[in-house]
Amino acid sequence: MRILLAQEFLARGYEVDFVLLRCQGDLVGSVPRGARVVDLGVHRLRYLPKPLIAYLRKERPRALLAAMWPVTSLAAISCYLAGSQTRVVISEHTTLSPAYATYGRLYLLGMKLCLAATYRLADERVGVSAGVVADLARLAAMAPERFKIIHNPVYLSQDQPILEEAERVWGTSGGKRILTVSNLKPAKNHALLIRAFARLLRSIDATLMLIGDGPLREELKRLARAEGVANRVVMPGFISDPKPFYLTADLFVLSSQYEGFGNVIVEALSCGLPVVSTDCPGGPAEILDHGRFGRLVPIDDVDALANAMAEALTTPTDRELLRQRAADFSPDKVAEKYLQLLFPDPHS
Repeated sequence: MRILLAQEFLARGYEVDFVLLRCQGDLVGSVPRGARVVDLGVHRLRYLPKPLIAYLRKERPRALLAAMWPVTSLAAISCYLAGSQTRVVISEHTTLSPAYATYGRLYLLGMKLCLAATYRLADERVGVSAGVVADLARLAAMAPERFKIIHNPVYLSQDQPILEEAERVWGTSGGKRILTVSNLKPAKNHALLIRAFARLLRSIDATLMLIGDGPLREELKRLARAEGVANRVVMPGFISDPKPFYLTADLFVLSSQYEGFGNVIVEALSCGLPVVSTDCPGGPAEILDHGRFGRLVPIDDVDALANAMAEALTTPTDRELLRQRAADFSPDKVAEKYLQLLFPDPHS
């Protein structure tokens, strides 16, 4: 997300610094040309304030955009301690309550106190969905009106990819093609999807593909065998560009317990692919406009998910309408919303 925003900011003539705890990771090579990378050399979060304060005092940026707690809190307190006039905008991309639910009561209490103390120091607070904002407001004991909702930017490539490799991975089993794209971890609830898929096969011939990797890979394979659908479930692992699979699928399904936003839903819509999603806390219902652009089902309801999948596979879809909806989340539109918060008076 930050890379997409930086590209838009640079195109509008703004100078951009990527201020990193440490300069490492796969995305460092993706920093757009024209942006400067600042390596704070921090190996633990608790050491972040000192070098960040030094950066703020030396460089005096007009605005600072920080994302993901606890970096958000540390950025706000650092700017305060630096005595800086820098405008601070913090943004959160997930619903923190379920994400940290297993950390214990004392940890959650500490998080609440931290949010309550530091989020008030920021000039603006952003959540990527109404669900994220509601969760943040409750945790920080602040009115929801003190937060803004800005959905994630999603890059929608206009290139037409080669589809032969995707066709090979799908295989020759035939029938309808159902796709999901996400890490194989508990929050994504792929077990629900596999069980619903097993019920769907009673009436519709289909293949299910799970693109992604993660700690539950072997467990999900065992579940597919137990449900008797292992020969109809394809798990190719992580794929850097899933667009050919969106274009060769008949349906996209998201079975998550919660989502901050749900970029993959937008990616599916951009390819004109029908979507079924759990109505989980976070962004899916907002992306799908509460059912206008796709089907929503309760979380943990196997029958409801199987029925919605069957309906989506047997009902005509206005694919151009779905593509138009995806365009609402283009980087240029999202960047403009952030710029209005970062520089409310562009001439000052």
